[in-house]
Amino acid sequence: MLWPVETRSVSPVFVGRSDELGALDEALTRAGAAEPQALLLGGEAGVGKTRLVEEFATAACRRGAVVALGGCVEIGADGLPFAPFSSALRTLRAVLPDEWAAAAAGQEEELARLLPELGEATTSRHDEQGTARLFELAARLLERIAADRTVVLVLEDLHWSDASTRHLLAYLLRTLRTGRLVVLATYRSDDIHRRHPLRPLLAELDRLRTVHRLELARFTREEVGRQIAGILAAEPDPAQVDEIFDRSDGNAFFVEELAVAGAESCRTGLTDSLRDLLLVRVEALPESAQRVARVVAEGGSTVEYRLLEAVAGLAEDDLIEALRAAVGANILTPTPAGDGYRFRHSLVREAVADDLLPGERSRLNRRYAEALEADPTLVPADARVTRLASYWYQAHDPAKALPAVLDASVVARRRHAYSEQLRLLERAMELWDTAPEEIRAALRPVDYTDVYPPCGCDPATTPLRYLDLMAEAAVAGRFCGERERALKITKKALRILEEEGDQLRAAWFWVQRSRLVQALARGDGWQELGTAQDLVRGLPPSEVHADVLANVAAWSMLHEPGPEAFAAAERAVEYARMVGAREIELNARLTLGGLMVDAGDVEAGLTEMARVKKAALQEGVAHVAGRAYVNLPSELEAVGRSREAVALLREGLAFTRRFGLLDPEAWIWDNLSDSLYTLGQWEEAAEAAAGALGSAAGAKPRGSSVLRLAHLALARGDLAEAGRQLSVARAHLGTHDPMPEQWLPVARVTIGVAAGEGRLLDARAELHRALEGGFPPGTQRYGWSVLLAAATAEADARALPAAADGRKEVLDRLAEAVRKLATGAPVWQAYERWTRAELHRVHGTDTAALWSDVVTDFETLDRPYDLARVRRRLAQALLEQAAGDEERERARELLRLAGAVAAHLGARPLADAVALLAQRARLTLTGKTPGRALDPAESLGLTSRERDVLRLVSAGRTNRQIAEELFISPKTASVHVSNILGKLGVAGRGEAAAVAHRLGLFPVEALGPTR
Repeated sequence: MLWPVETRSVSPVFVGRSDELGALDEALTRAGAAEPQALLLGGEAGVGKTRLVEEFATAACRRGAVVALGGCVEIGADGLPFAPFSSALRTLRAVLPDEWAAAAAGQEEELARLLPELGEATTSRHDEQGTARLFELAARLLERIAADRTVVLVLEDLHWSDASTRHLLAYLLRTLRTGRLVVLATYRSDDIHRRHPLRPLLAELDRLRTVHRLELARFTREEVGRQIAGILAAEPDPAQVDEIFDRSDGNAFFVEELAVAGAESCRTGLTDSLRDLLLVRVEALPESAQRVARVVAEGGSTVEYRLLEAVAGLAEDDLIEALRAAVGANILTPTPAGDGYRFRHSLVREAVADDLLPGERSRLNRRYAEALEADPTLVPADARVTRLASYWYQAHDPAKALPAVLDASVVARRRHAYSEQLRLLERAMELWDTAPEEIRAALRPVDYTDVYPPCGCDPATTPLRYLDLMAEAAVAGRFCGERERALKITKKALRILEEEGDQLRAAWFWVQRSRLVQALARGDGWQELGTAQDLVRGLPPSEVHADVLANVAAWSMLHEPGPEAFAAAERAVEYARMVGAREIELNARLTLGGLMVDAGDVEAGLTEMARVKKAALQEGVAHVAGRAYVNLPSELEAVGRSREAVALLREGLAFTRRFGLLDPEAWIWDNLSDSLYTLGQWEEAAEAAAGALGSAAGAKPRGSSVLRLAHLALARGDLAEAGRQLSVARAHLGTHDPMPEQWLPVARVTIGVAAGEGRLLDARAELHRALEGGFPPGTQRYGWSVLLAAATAEADARALPAAADGRKEVLDRLAEAVRKLATGAPVWQAYERWTRAELHRVHGTDTAALWSDVVTDFETLDRPYDLARVRRRLAQALLEQAAGDEERERARELLRLAGAVAAHLGARPLADAVALLAQRARLTLTGKTPGRALDPAESLGLTSRERDVLRLVSAGRTNRQIAEELFISPKTASVHVSNILGKLGVAGRGEAAAVAHRLGLFPVEALGPTR
């Protein structure tokens, strides 16, 4: 137990809350079974959250758990970055030193951002990846500490939490996977107004099934009576209970205050005003105790004793007596660590602080600041700079406040607490004009900013400018998600720059504005990038010029891939090399490689992207490496190399988790879901899509992941779910920033859902919209799926009379699109042949020979679901002809293979179509020969030759080695392997071998030596 659960409370009786305490105890039990638990405990101020936590903590300690408490700290109106996590980790380190040391080994310098006593925190480039890295380390640290012992992490007063604390908590609750850990966070629900920053987090956490939210209601009259009886140690008068219940409205704290006030015979001094209710017992204190209470109220949520001694201006004996009176009256209480004091209830502190006169408040803050400047050891090192900045700011002394606020902003940036950095920079901008000129002239950009929009000056010798603060604040706002505030800053900066004529600095701000406009769904950002491009055109090469070109190339690759995007990427690489901007060069080269693949220069493009990934890893450019782990597998998937993509994506997941790269991780999960779907690993594909949703912070990755789930639901025949997910995906993706890689997959699912529901006209309308948008270079993977879905819908509806109207126009446009859409890789050549076969089916001119060619194409590809679909079509064509016994047997085998895959994947529409076709043709796809038990191989439908091939697969042979040993061609061996995978219902050779071994199909000696 790390904190005193016997914290003083007026009532010795714990009243009510049996359901909530039961839920907490159940969470503790689950955590003990290595199922991490997350709970949010809400309730209005004074309703009894702290008392419930105390009771739960006491019970948890009796059961052997370790309880660590961390409270959010309010300094003025601002939270202290990471305060609850720092407090909790500090106490965990003190009580579990061995477990802590083992869990934090090798990461102490980075964890110092949360716990400064671990050492000097490492410095890193100013970007959001450092924050993500810190979050990942914190989450894994807690998992390791809680690996063998139950740990309860209590985070109190989230309504005061800073944005960094909220982001870390959200990440922790989304990513907890293992460990005997309970995370319990409390907040005041009545403080969460519509614009409160905690409100979006609560809404987000409500969507997580792993988070249990509890809301404490007010006491009933019966519970109020029991509480009063506990306070008074006597049965209260019913009239007194009625009065207190009416006046308190069941709020436990107000009940307590009214009951004590009545017992102290000061009831007549109370008014109906909450402020008076809260202040009445403070005003009953001796004057010295009231004075100390006022000093503590302005010092923050907690004030250290030595700091209080320096500010209060009382002799030590007098101070102790005043504190004793305040503690005895339950106004103040010692901190858990015993080194300071805090108000027993924050409402009382707020009332006392609000009762201060304006001059009195600024004077107290000045005394706090002067005391802290005279002796910095008065407060913990991790809070020193932030508190000093707050004290000087509240003291209304711009000369002292401006440097202090800027120092605090640097500390916040180094800890990747960008929300706090933004708030502090906004304060600095507020103080700028009122601070003396000599103070501003002594400030240097190199000391306070990490972003230097080029001005042709040395940041180490040039005075800090207001525009430097604006640039730093704009980036901080973008990193912390305060994009609206950041956008306002960029707009103001650009208005200032209109008069100054600094083109490079203006171009830099226009690039920031482009990013913000896209993130805020205000447009696609091209107008802003175009303006930046115009500003740098004709200027000598510079880092800004290279960055502008790199952003233009990346934007064009997603929106309008083609020669202009290629040229921009090449020039970005050239300029970046000229000025030595290595990160910009690597980013531009990665874009260039992707454009090469999209243009048909597949191997050269993939090679270049792989080189960039390798260089980024070697040079420690984590965010470029993270982007490479997204883009390179995506291009591999685009040319049909799904297994290579999956291997690289899994490697990328390990990398992004190690470095805490949240945004790339979301896209990696999304791409992994896509490739796993292709390979027929649908359960894993759904899990990957859920992983993307769990880690995605932006709308685009969320929309793409939901679209994956919609596609999966469509293939499984759940049209209602597919339609629902499609609507969610559309809402996430919006229409403000249209990109082919988004609108084409949306069109494909939309056509599928509409066709499945019999809405052929809607399907056609969606096709027409997709065709109007066109298929830019590199969009074959999306374009062919759209054309195939539309052709299949027309073929399936060919017998419907209503479908005849308008069919010719649709087919003409489809045929034209098929002719124009590039193939470029064997996989898209196969889809072209398949789409043409479906168009023949519309006219009833498809043949078994035509479908046989399609099947042959897909037998060489690693796409089991699509292979099953075209096998079913071939079987149908064979049966529709004047089929003899040989054709019927082949059709039966094709249907059996297709049905096995459909059953394994849960593809109900395909399974139903196979079963219906077999029923109509009177074909039996399963069954046993009477009187003879089938061996495992026969029960799986393996032929004698397939059994021979499976034996060699289990021995680790390649297709070429199998061909040599069985005297068949490598292509035939590949076809056999594909058939075997389909019959076994597995996705790869390793899984097939595992099934063979599990069923005992081959004795070990029969496998022979592996090669």
